[in-house]
Amino acid sequence: MNYFDRFAIPHPSPAIYASMVAIGLTVIAIVAGLTYFKKWGYLWREWLTTVDHKRIGIMYLISALLMLFRGGVDAIMMRAQTAVPDNTLLDAQHYNEVFTTHGVVMIIFMAMPFIYALLNFVVPLQIGARDVAFPRLNALSFWLFFMGAMLFNISFVIGGSPDSGWTSYFPLAGNDFSQSVGTNYYMLAIQIAGIGTLMSGINFITTILKMRAPGMTLMKMPMFTWTAFITNVIVVFAFPVLTIALLLGTMDRLFGSNFFTTTNGGMDMLWANLFWVWGHPEVYILILPAFGVYSEVISTFARRNLYGYKSMVGSIVIISFFSFLVWTHHFFTMGQGPLTNSIFSITTMAIAIPTGIKIFNWILTMWKGKIEFTVPMLYAVGFIPIFTIGGVTGVMLGMASADYQYHNTMFLVAHFHYTIIPGVVFAMLAGLTYWWPKMFGFMLNERIGKWAFWFIAISFNVTFFPMFFTGLDGQARRMYTYSEATGFGQLNLLSFIGAIGLAIGFALIVYNVYYSTRYASRNISSDPWNARTLEWATHSPVPAYNFATIPEVHSIEPFWDHKKKGHALFKDRIEKIHMPNNTGGPFMMSCIFFVWGFSLVFSMWIPAILTTIGIFACMAYRSFEKDDGHYISVKEVEDTEKKLRGAS
Repeated sequence: MNYFDRFAIPHPSPAIYASMVAIGLTVIAIVAGLTYFKKWGYLWREWLTTVDHKRIGIMYLISALLMLFRGGVDAIMMRAQTAVPDNTLLDAQHYNEVFTTHGVVMIIFMAMPFIYALLNFVVPLQIGARDVAFPRLNALSFWLFFMGAMLFNISFVIGGSPDSGWTSYFPLAGNDFSQSVGTNYYMLAIQIAGIGTLMSGINFITTILKMRAPGMTLMKMPMFTWTAFITNVIVVFAFPVLTIALLLGTMDRLFGSNFFTTTNGGMDMLWANLFWVWGHPEVYILILPAFGVYSEVISTFARRNLYGYKSMVGSIVIISFFSFLVWTHHFFTMGQGPLTNSIFSITTMAIAIPTGIKIFNWILTMWKGKIEFTVPMLYAVGFIPIFTIGGVTGVMLGMASADYQYHNTMFLVAHFHYTIIPGVVFAMLAGLTYWWPKMFGFMLNERIGKWAFWFIAISFNVTFFPMFFTGLDGQARRMYTYSEATGFGQLNLLSFIGAIGLAIGFALIVYNVYYSTRYASRNISSDPWNARTLEWATHSPVPAYNFATIPEVHSIEPFWDHKKKGHALFKDRIEKIHMPNNTGGPFMMSCIFFVWGFSLVFSMWIPAILTTIGIFACMAYRSFEKDDGHYISVKEVEDTEKKLRGAS
């Protein structure tokens, strides 16, 4: 009986029981399918043990899309609950769990892997590299993220979800107010995934600094690579803060320490400071790669070189610096005094200046350009006015005195989504569509893609614009119900209708993937968009070694100048290519991390100790392992090149 009590859901409902059944059936279906089609060996050889940056990028992409579905379901449930006054679809406890998991899933387990999907696939190709600097570390980074995501998601059916908000503020997140293991899941799952992200940051900084093609100086790097570089610099500085905060929070919950308590020398505001010292740079970890995507897309489809390249580089460097100087604006109302509030109010408004520079650069790139409104370009153009609304309302929130009215209302929810959805989701969908033919060798259907864009763009505004008004009218965020007398009903119903429209838009994207996979032509060139950067200079799909010979760079847009000005890009002579070996080590180590995290969630000390020993044993084994990789022979490279040229 004690066994079932330990893992029981503290607040069961029919939806949770249905989810248990669905998860069980899904697992059975996957196992049965792999067994029936005899794909276990293929799965192990080609995916679970791969160190190829392209395959790792695709696995990040699949994970991100799955988490987008999970987080989207949470969003629909929230909007349905608040669609009408005095609704009883969800009770207060389940609503708390839903908005907590929605925030964590969308920020940590959807947006982050979506970004690293594009970084993994594109950056080595853009700089003319064979792979990332540390391929095995790259594989471990993905599997740690994946196991962290899976650990967090099983909380829904084993032990209970976290319920203290995606920021998990103490003392609400302490044992006194969050007595279930849900917050343990939060602390440990994000910790495991965050370690993987920190590894990725180190890996990509090294890759970009040390593995660029001959002639590619820093000021000749594509803008997406520049944003990837600055993003990972922020990761390396910000994520250790989150690591320590989660460690201290875990110790408070599991071992009774008093770092974030309100008694015995603890300081609950310490959590708020540590969280947002990571949390606001995290916003720019999400936004800067999106800016890089838009720079590539707008330049390609305006048929012009990017306007103000140096000012773009300077602005992202300034943004990265300011991102660490604004964290206190997240708690202007918590009593730190007028001087502190004034300083952080100024830095908050100042960060809008370099962001504005980038928007003007994109507009001037399109000025007098021959714009082609493809699906990626629609997302890029649609981003500008919608994100501007988010930026303007952000400056409003940056005024400390005015923030006393805006704080913790639906106005803040609207602002946040007006920055993150056009600034991240639109960009990721633009990048996904733009680089899809390079990933898979065929293009997504343009007609279906445009329908999806218009559904998403219009429905987004229908969903979130009414929240500005209900927030100014006093509707608090995280409020699971309200009375009819408040007058919030009609605008909240409108938001729910918009959420349904968003769901239709994302469903169209899923249908587009299905339709294009079945019917799209595979007879496309390696450069279907007439693009400008190096990733389009190799075949689609990309061979394991990326380039038969390493390109030589002479300008900011080497591939464009190769096509239009005849600049030499490749040597004629092919040599044997050294590549890393596949390995199951990262996957196995991540599985041990999963068991370690699960054991700590439920305070099962014996398996926790054993898995801790297992983690260090894996590290020790790797330290003494000899693996020199392998060579691809000249003949094999020539045969592959001949085959791919024939296919294209």
